[in-house]
Amino acid sequence: MRAIVLERPGPGAELVERELPDPEPGPGELLIEVSACGVCRTDLHVLDGELSEPKLPLVLGHQIVGRRADTGQRVGVPWLGWTCGECRQCRAGRENLCERAVFTGYTRDGGYAELAVADRRFCFPLPEGAGDDAQVAPLLCAGLIGYRALRMCGEAERLGLYGFGSSAHLIAQLARHQGRRVFAFTRDGDIEGQAFARHVGCEWAGDGSERPPEPLDAAIIFAPVGALVPEALASVGPGGAVVCAGIHMSEIPAFSYDLLWQERQLRSVANLTRQDGEELLPLAAEAGIEAQVTSYPLAEAGRALQDLRSGRLEGSAVLVI
Repeated sequence: MRAIVLERPGPGAELVERELPDPEPGPGELLIEVSACGVCRTDLHVLDGELSEPKLPLVLGHQIVGRRADTGQRVGVPWLGWTCGECRQCRAGRENLCERAVFTGYTRDGGYAELAVADRRFCFPLPEGAGDDAQVAPLLCAGLIGYRALRMCGEAERLGLYGFGSSAHLIAQLARHQGRRVFAFTRDGDIEGQAFARHVGCEWAGDGSERPPEPLDAAIIFAPVGALVPEALASVGPGGAVVCAGIHMSEIPAFSYDLLWQERQLRSVANLTRQDGEELLPLAAEAGIEAQVTSYPLAEAGRALQDLRSGRLEGSAVLVI
């Protein structure tokens, strides 16, 4: 099969195209003919060596849409690829925190390839009428992580989204469907990004260093920028929550305790559960969520990642195989 491979992560690392043996599914696994794979900022973190101990060489990609080689059924493969079911976290219903978890496109090969293998228990059946493959792919990580973060915001009416990329543009639509008011924060001076945020339903959009026109009830930080934590805390009112939704973030600067006082909360989101997918996928259809997609051929996976890094994208990048 044709695959795009990371051989050595770190600054300046590049992906290479390789012909690899077709993967062989083991017991309880599915062989999947990949049709689309979303490109995620987590892939950039792996490429840059910011996440430790990836499988090497590695096929990146964990937002996979394809068809079972045996039955032709359409399925989605997310980031969470396997859990032990036995550790303390699994027994407590927190499989996203499994002590021995395996992750698609990180500790097992992912979807930047023509074929992929996945544990059947961690694949989501996708009805053919649930949107085309490229539209569905971003829901499998950007959507799921955003949904998990949104749930941690409780009933917050005034919601801030810091970093208006793949996750934020999906969750803004869901939040509006739920009757929330959404405020978007982009890179400073990103006028086009702010216009895009308003286009998908945000009532206000401005720079990440600005204050919103009124205090927020909660904020989600999607950008991997630690300096946004005190900015977000300063923008939420008493009792408000700030949720960090990324797997990696730059150092958080010291900040005054008064930003956290009055029962403000600061917490993180880690990974996802199968229940998150079972809840979000039908909810996304009900809400009419539409991913804004820029498509790339498999051979241009490296360009897709660099476009993501530079902020040239609106919405989601997807490899179409």
